[in-house]
Amino acid sequence: MAGNRGAAVGLVVLGVAVLAVLALGTPWRTLDTPPGGPRPVQPALDFTQAQIARENAFHNLLRPGAYTALALSLVVAGALGLTPLGGRLIGAAARPFGGGWVWQVLLGGLLLGMVGRLVTMPFAAYGQTVLRRYGLSTQGWGGWLLDSVKGFGLSAGITSVVLVGLYGVVRAAPRTWWWWAATGGAALVLLLSFVYPVLVEPVFNRFTPMPAGALRTSLLELARADGVPVTDVLVADASRRTTALNAYVSGFGATRRIVVYDTLLSSAPPEEVRLVVAHELGHAKRNDVLFGTVVGALAVAAASCGAYLLFGWGWLLRRAGVGGLGDPRSVALLLFVLSLASLLIGPVTAMVSRRIEARADVHALDLTGDPAGFIAMQRRLSVTNLSDLDPNPIIYGLFADHPTGPERIALARDWARLHEVTAP
Repeated sequence: MAGNRGAAVGLVVLGVAVLAVLALGTPWRTLDTPPGGPRPVQPALDFTQAQIARENAFHNLLRPGAYTALALSLVVAGALGLTPLGGRLIGAAARPFGGGWVWQVLLGGLLLGMVGRLVTMPFAAYGQTVLRRYGLSTQGWGGWLLDSVKGFGLSAGITSVVLVGLYGVVRAAPRTWWWWAATGGAALVLLLSFVYPVLVEPVFNRFTPMPAGALRTSLLELARADGVPVTDVLVADASRRTTALNAYVSGFGATRRIVVYDTLLSSAPPEEVRLVVAHELGHAKRNDVLFGTVVGALAVAAASCGAYLLFGWGWLLRRAGVGGLGDPRSVALLLFVLSLASLLIGPVTAMVSRRIEARADVHALDLTGDPAGFIAMQRRLSVTNLSDLDPNPIIYGLFADHPTGPERIALARDWARLHEVTAP
């Protein structure tokens, strides 16, 4: 069929484009090899046995529930998507409203999302108890539940709009919908990336301008010296949820601003705040958000072509008890496929993210010339945030999207040796 050929060509071309952008845009080498070779990564050199034991105990409590929730969510999505059960639930949800395809997509998708969220909610609540026990969460149960509802509502709203648009296109153009979905999906990724700072971030945090003073002036001067235009320096009220320390540069063009957690301001000296911001300026300088957006847009377009081919597979459709993607009962199968695909590509995105974060670390060192302060900052972040200092290699490869604190400290010492600067 012409549709299959076109979708197959589109999948190959877009898949090659994704791989090419990743291969050419990922900073595989972030620092030259220093004399004598790279420093070994030694957690015990910079962290006490008590600190290492504390973060190990924390992760040993947190991870089993998190991994169980991940596995259970996939099992539930498979049970709903690979059997007629999901289609029956979708039909039941829409029946009181006449059972039209729009209601099936909207209410069915919402119901399936709620089932998945409710199944994993006990594990999320357990994770919250661990975070509270170790002092990382400052939220009461009411605040935690409100944030959970906000998060589900936001994701469900976006998902509903996407699903209705997709199924509308599929039903209107059954032979060429893959092209329209690829184009529209890529455009939506670009749009969401631009509006996220001004529409989504305020849902979970309140932002206030940093008061005029030496630190604010220093951060704006740091951005100017780096050639990164920012419109403001904001403080996020992260302390109402967490004790974790962080800062970031958000937005594009007129919406770009430096955002600093109030927890970082209250616990770190100005020099370390500057170093955290210098790292984030590295992301802005290298257009890392734009890079991720382009990769995401290409990946969504490729996924649209792949979905066209996949939903022509008779065995899969018979398993789900649906006639094709135009059947609104296939929402359950589509959500399962997306969940599985997200899990499979996770290690690749994590690996790329680690390289990008390492480049931003080198950028911070180049910009400030302060490896000693960088090392002190990484120690503080690692201890306060209870970062995994020596993760299992499998866990690291599958899920870690940042280098470990000891890896970043070793990088700073290598940078110091290359630049003949003293570092502790």
